Amino acid sequence: MSLVLERPRMPGIAPLLVLASVLVMASLVILPLVLVFHDALAKGLPPFLAALREPDAIAAIKLTLLVAAIAVPLNAVFGVAAAWCIAKFDFRGRSFLLTLIDLPFSISPVVSGLVWVLLFGAQGLFGGFLAEHDIKIIFAVPGLVLATVLVTFPFVARELIPLMQEQGADEEIAALTLGASGFTVFRRVTLPNIQWALLYGVLLCNARAMGEFGAVSVVSGHIRGLTNTLPLHVEVLYNDYDAVGAFAAASLLAGLGIVTLVLKTALEWRHAGDLASGRKH
Repeated sequence: MSLVLERPRMPGIAPLLVLASVLVMASLVILPLVLVFHDALAKGLPPFLAALREPDAIAAIKLTLLVAAIAVPLNAVFGVAAAWCIAKFDFRGRSFLLTLIDLPFSISPVVSGLVWVLLFGAQGLFGGFLAEHDIKIIFAVPGLVLATVLVTFPFVARELIPLMQEQGADEEIAALTLGASGFTVFRRVTLPNIQWALLYGVLLCNARAMGEFGAVSVVSGHIRGLTNTLPLHVEVLYNDYDAVGAFAAASLLAGLGIVTLVLKTALEWRHAGDLASGRKH
C-alpha cells in the first residue's frame, strides 16, 4: 500500500496570492517594458530606426556584442573548470573557492569595476608599467571585458556545480579505468551530461553581460563611439534629452532580453528534468 501525499489546500488564499503576484509583476516588469517600446515609437518608426542607425548607436551595439562574445566564452570555460574541481574533487581550499565564485553576487558592480581601475588605472598598481609599454586596459575594450567577466563569472559555475555534484564521478572513473584519456572522458562523458545546464548558464551569463552597466561604467570613460556599450549609450542619450534615441536603444536592449527569456523558457520546458536535477541542493 503506497502513501500518496497531497499538497495542502488553501481555499480563498491561493487565488489572492496569484493575483497579488500578477499585479506586482505587471507593475514592476510588464508596464515599464511596454512604456519603453511606446516611448521609443512615440514619434513613429522612421525616427526610431534613424536613432539606431546613428554612428554612436552602431558603435555601441557592436561593442556590446563584442564584449559579450569575449566574456561569455571565457566564463563558460572558467565555470566548467571551477565546477569540475569543486564537484569532482575534495581539496583544501574548496570552501574558499566557492566563496570566491559567489563574491560577485554580494558586491556592488561599481566596486567590481573600481577593482580594475585600482589595478590598471593611471594611478593604479600596474598603471606605470602599462603606460611605459603603451598598453591600454582602462578606458578600452580589455577593461570592459575584465569588468564584465568579473560580474558575470558565477552564472555558469553556479548552474553546473549542483548538477555535477548530483551526478558524482562514477562514470568518469569507469571511463578512466577502461583506458580513456582525460580529454576523452570530458568530451564523451562529462560534457554530454552537463550540456543543457551549461547552455542555460551561458544564456543567463550572456543576458547579464549585454545589460551590465555599473562595472563597465567605471572602466569605460564614457567615450562616445569607442567605449560606450549599449546601456551606457542609453544613459548618454537620456542625459542629452534625446528621449527617442534613448528609448530606441533601450528597446533594443529589452528585445535582446526578451529573446534570452524565450530561449531560457524553451530550454527549461524541453529539458526540465536535466535542469531540475541541478537544483536539488
